[in-house]
Amino acid sequence: MTRCPMADLPSGFWSGWIVVVTIASLLTLAWLVLSVYFSADASDAHASEHEPVWDEDLREGNSAPPLWWFWLLFGAMIFSVIYLMLYPGLGAFRGMLGWSQHGRLDGSYAEFDQQFEAARTTIVTSSLGDLQGDAELMATAERLFNRNCSACHGEDGGGQANLFPNLMDAEWQWGATPEQIEQSIRMGRNATMPAWLAPLTEQGVEQVAAYVQTLGTAQATTHPGQVQYSQFCAACHGVDGSGNPMLGAPSLSDDNWLYGDSLDAIRLSIAQGRNGHMPAFNEQLDDAQIKLLVALLTRQ
Repeated sequence: MTRCPMADLPSGFWSGWIVVVTIASLLTLAWLVLSVYFSADASDAHASEHEPVWDEDLREGNSAPPLWWFWLLFGAMIFSVIYLMLYPGLGAFRGMLGWSQHGRLDGSYAEFDQQFEAARTTIVTSSLGDLQGDAELMATAERLFNRNCSACHGEDGGGQANLFPNLMDAEWQWGATPEQIEQSIRMGRNATMPAWLAPLTEQGVEQVAAYVQTLGTAQATTHPGQVQYSQFCAACHGVDGSGNPMLGAPSLSDDNWLYGDSLDAIRLSIAQGRNGHMPAFNEQLDDAQIKLLVALLTRQ
């Protein structure tokens, strides 16, 4: 399972730029605070005799802020200096403690692996039947499905949008055995249907589309589109339109149509082709998670 890439510390020009800006900001803040609290108040010497005075010596602008503000700001500056010495913050300087987000993440992964390794081993070595009989594990599998699969296949696995297949029926384009389903999840699938408008012409597309609608019926043997179907389509979909899971070529003789079974939809598929993509989850999911998904999808 691949971990999320993380940004490294800046280097070169940007490292130096960050160091200069950070140190300059701290020095400017220190000068500002010290000048406010400890510099001589020149306004007293040039105060106008007409300027109002309250409580014997209080004029506009000659009263320093409360001293606890100074200690608060001074403490913040000291904390900043110590932090920048111990942790990354000054360009490429990694800090005296050697802390890094990579190390923190690696430690968290190691702790997670140690905590759940026994449970993952149990899942991987268990049969699908045992997993399917465990309600708690199936609830975990459903959460995995919702997080990783439902965006395309729907929350109930019924497919959607004439783009993503139904996972709850018995028709699987790439095969319905546990091994085939695991391969689909782990490595992904790429299903390419080439466009046939150029070699078939519009008339040929019309005839083949009409012929495909008759597959599985008695009309298929006498339809004028049969010859062109045999020439351009049978190599993948089979002479009888039963499909070929090895190639990901779906059956054309049943009622399960991913892109629609209307004459217009079939005509569009033949003329312009289709491109289906199932991403690989081998790097996002570990072996135990993939097996739980297989158990969920093969559950009767």
